Amino acid sequence: QVQLVESGGGLVQPGGSLRLSCKVSGTIFGITMGWYRQAPGKQRELVATIASGSRTNYADSVKGRFTISRDNAKGTVWLQMNSLKPEDTAVYYCRTEPPSSSVIYWGQGTQVTVSS
Repeated sequence: QVQLVESGGGLVQPGGSLRLSCKVSGTIFGITMGWYRQAPGKQRELVATIASGSRTNYADSVKGRFTISRDNAKGTVWLQMNSLKPEDTAVYYCRTEPPSSSVIYWGQGTQVTVSS
């Protein structure tokens, strides 16, 4: 059973930064990884993805502010979030992406709150 554990969330003021981590219990070689978020009362949405070869994709709302990265050997994916806005407040989740992963695994999520 593959497990994903997110960490790094918290309370930050607008304009601040946070770095989220997603540690995967199994290998992530060849697996595209994604970060998602879900704000209260809203649907879960894609934030960013990173392929095994490090090709990245971002939602328009975070382009230029967020950076996704990975270390295959460590089985870890990060999301560096800069210039945070109140609308970035959400629970952030990582997951394995199909079709590179035949099974979609989700982490338990980490809360990010942007407020003064």
